[in-house]
Amino acid sequence: AQKLDTPAELLPGTGHLFLTRGTVSSGFVWPEVGLTVVPDHEIFARKATRPGDQKPTRRREAAIVLEELQMGSLVVHEDHGIGRYQGLVKLAVERATGDYLLIEYKDADRLYLPVDRMDQVQKYMGVDGADPLLDKMGGKSWERVKQKVKRSAEQIAGDLLKIYAARKVQTGIRYGDPGPGFETFLQDFMHAETADQQKAIADVQKDMADAKPMDRLICGDVGYGKTEVALRAAYIAVSNGKQAAVVVPTTVLAEQHYATFSERFEKTPFNVGCLSRFRSKRHQKQALERLQSGGLDIVVGTHRLFSKDVAFSDLGLVVLDEEQRFGVRHKEKLKKLRATVDVLALTATPIPRTLHLSLTGIRDISIIATPPELRRPIITYISEFQDSIIQDAVTRELERGGQVYFVQNHVATIDKMARHLQKLFPDVTIDVAHGQMDETQLEEAMYRFGNGKIDVLVCTTIIESGIDVVNANTMLINHADRFGLTQMYQLRGRVGRSAAQAYAYLFIPQESTLTRDAQKRLKVLMEHSDLGSGFQVAMNDLKIRGGGTILGANQSGHVAAVGYDMFLKLMRQAVAEQKGEPLKTPLEPEINIPLAAFIPEDYVPDIDQRLAIYRRLSQMESTSAMGAIKAELIDRFGPLPTEMRHLFVKMLFRVYSLEAGIQKMDLTDQRLVLKFSPQHVANLSRLSKWAVRQMGTVDFTRNWIIAFPMASKQLSGQLRTTKNILKEIYGHVTS
Repeated sequence: AQKLDTPAELLPGTGHLFLTRGTVSSGFVWPEVGLTVVPDHEIFARKATRPGDQKPTRRREAAIVLEELQMGSLVVHEDHGIGRYQGLVKLAVERATGDYLLIEYKDADRLYLPVDRMDQVQKYMGVDGADPLLDKMGGKSWERVKQKVKRSAEQIAGDLLKIYAARKVQTGIRYGDPGPGFETFLQDFMHAETADQQKAIADVQKDMADAKPMDRLICGDVGYGKTEVALRAAYIAVSNGKQAAVVVPTTVLAEQHYATFSERFEKTPFNVGCLSRFRSKRHQKQALERLQSGGLDIVVGTHRLFSKDVAFSDLGLVVLDEEQRFGVRHKEKLKKLRATVDVLALTATPIPRTLHLSLTGIRDISIIATPPELRRPIITYISEFQDSIIQDAVTRELERGGQVYFVQNHVATIDKMARHLQKLFPDVTIDVAHGQMDETQLEEAMYRFGNGKIDVLVCTTIIESGIDVVNANTMLINHADRFGLTQMYQLRGRVGRSAAQAYAYLFIPQESTLTRDAQKRLKVLMEHSDLGSGFQVAMNDLKIRGGGTILGANQSGHVAAVGYDMFLKLMRQAVAEQKGEPLKTPLEPEINIPLAAFIPEDYVPDIDQRLAIYRRLSQMESTSAMGAIKAELIDRFGPLPTEMRHLFVKMLFRVYSLEAGIQKMDLTDQRLVLKFSPQHVANLSRLSKWAVRQMGTVDFTRNWIIAFPMASKQLSGQLRTTKNILKEIYGHVTS
């Protein structure tokens, strides 16, 4: 820091005003030195920008990969089927040395897959309890299985598309500019939007500007900013003269959302109302009348909004919070709504069916995976029920001024548990909340807990989608083995809503009495304690519950036969065919150059890290992305060794080949041979004309192969020539 020569009369505490450049997240007062700091964004109601959030998190790709390969993992190769991963091996093929994935198939057949093509395999994820047999390399059984599953996928795709076809062809509402008041509305959001949140908002705005009805799922962990996306969508709808309905699964959550929407829309000309069982009959009657007459722009409520006596003047947008918690009858009504109005669904852990529809392109999805600033992962413990652990956990939380949830999801024993806790903590305020309580009592208990009047709330899963209590950062869950994975993930998400470290204690019976499924659920929950893990949890839940829960029991065998990723791929192909969209196989260039190109073990010792780097490199599609990874590796591990520099040369050629539509590249014996993929070349006619003009120096055959003689005998010169040729071809086929 630079020392400033400040006159004594201008020091803090002398009544003078100072202006200075700097960045702080919020203002503060330092009484000891008489200093008050107020940042400009608080004076002028401008949001502080968050440094570093330049790009949305690429969560979708990472989530589908699920995890790095472990020795012995089952994997699926598109051409060869199901095999077993047996590690990373180094091979010298001709003059090129590199790392290869070793995959073992039936009868001890072995496939050595270059790491730069590792995207050709996915970790096998099928139906729990169904262990597949290994396929025979080069055999016909895998192709027969794929064809059988493909026919099934085509049938499913046809049925699903009938449901969603109305939305695609129906003319809906094309929303216009929300007007000048929208900017003021945005400024009232006093947090910095994360990049993922900005992307989700942009997706929604684009959908609403389109004439086709929106049906988008916003997936993001609890507290990641999904509600703000809904608020902006609601503003766009009501500013265009339409009404918006926000439908939530519980009355308590309806009250919280009503408070949030009322506060944000307070300075606007739009009216917000609430319709739930906590509201008096008189209030409900008035709200219904205003809804029908158009006097109410936004209504927040439970499934009460699906009742026959609810009529809208001009409904344009429906926001669904945790749609999976609504009943079948309500979902049928929603299905009819989807054909005519815009639907925005919010969820922290998408149910497998919703996830399936999203991944297969039938439904649109936006993922918010970037945690809010200062948010920490929840520390999770698993143990048997012990009073000493409860005393330690509760005492620690109360001593730092916090509150505690104790989940006892059994109404018959909940009061007994509350009395037991009261004996352990005689001076602590304890209350009970469950769904069988009188409505007024339940509302009062939740309200008092939300306002800090209760220290420990003994409750059932009624809090699963409940109010946000920022001060509650410890949760104890009794008989955690009885909960579903997504339900437990949701429950745990009730804590950790602030910058304070949150804790979750999962009490289970002796491990020997746990069912196999319960053990798996707890294992997954412990493995995915990081922020933004809801997507992975849902995918693992899918595996544990089985693919049949999405597609019908008769489809479980198909998912087990080829693995979930391959099934999804076949489903996407089937959907594209049904829609009449062109199918284009992804290009996977094969690059063969006489170089030792790999990550040395002494540069990156950990094999999992090496695999992760290889996967990232194999997914690169631009030279800028390659530059960013190179800079990161130098920062983390030091200067690049020779083999790593060679690897980046190989990856550079791969990126150029992707752009130019080159399927295979061989640099051998002073000759460069390029084999093109006609369906991936942007401009075939320009490539043909260019090749004809080059006939004096190159060979061009009908198989889309061009061979170039290399003038230089030095490999370094040949590599430079190769780079220039690839850049020239790219310029001709894309311009």
